[in-house]
Amino acid sequence: MSTAQALIKLRDSLEPSDRMPVVFLGHGSPMNAVEDTEFSRAWSDLGRALPRPKAILVVSAHWMTNGTTLVDVSATPRTIHDFYGFPQALYTQTYPAPGDPGLAREVVTLLASHHAEEDDRWGLDHGAWAVLKFLYPGADVPVFQISIDMTKGLDWHLGTGGILAELRDRGVLILGSGNVVHNLRAMRPGGQPQDFALEFDRLFADRLTDRNFSALADSDALGSLLRMAHPTVDHYLPALTIAGASDDGDALSFMTDAIDLGSVSMRSFVFHNE
Repeated sequence: MSTAQALIKLRDSLEPSDRMPVVFLGHGSPMNAVEDTEFSRAWSDLGRALPRPKAILVVSAHWMTNGTTLVDVSATPRTIHDFYGFPQALYTQTYPAPGDPGLAREVVTLLASHHAEEDDRWGLDHGAWAVLKFLYPGADVPVFQISIDMTKGLDWHLGTGGILAELRDRGVLILGSGNVVHNLRAMRPGGQPQDFALEFDRLFADRLTDRNFSALADSDALGSLLRMAHPTVDHYLPALTIAGASDDGDALSFMTDAIDLGSVSMRSFVFHNE
């Protein structure tokens, strides 16, 4: 099924509901934020299909912490240009959405078991704003990020999604941003997808479809294939958190499943009510 067909099917299945979907987007290169690509077009289409949330909680690969989970409680999250060596057009991008300090502080309490703490210094990194500018171009939905604790195992991040899931019934869109495969050392600009990237991407999609999330969080069983797909797991963890925020009643839709640059999976997925 093509990306366009998948988006049409998703749009037709997304009925008005008090329970929000959960979304994972493969964000890939920062250039997707300023170029007309199949990925940026798909994000725009998805934004038109999704119910309008009351707020957005973002789990991005680009906010990493050690030993704690930080929650951005700022009233006006700043736009962070956390990359270098790109065209000037990227550094002039802004996403002036409001924060939601009250809800963010509730999430600190909700994640007390995760040593959650308030933070007002972060804002929105490019894992957040580079996709949000297409989903909600008016920057008029309150948004805040939570960090990923790099000292914890894969199953812990899967469990984080289960804790956050109750926010879905309060009109909150939980958005993960990373990549199912992310090995920058193995990139082949303009080249064919590498075998390991195709293999891990397919394994991930199959296990996700089967709701075998524990297999996706078993680093020992995934072994060397996981290490090839993710020399560091920061871009993988948001996908696990989004999987953990789903429930048995959700339908699963995939979109943008291409391997970009040889070793970066752009696979995105949505769990939603049918």
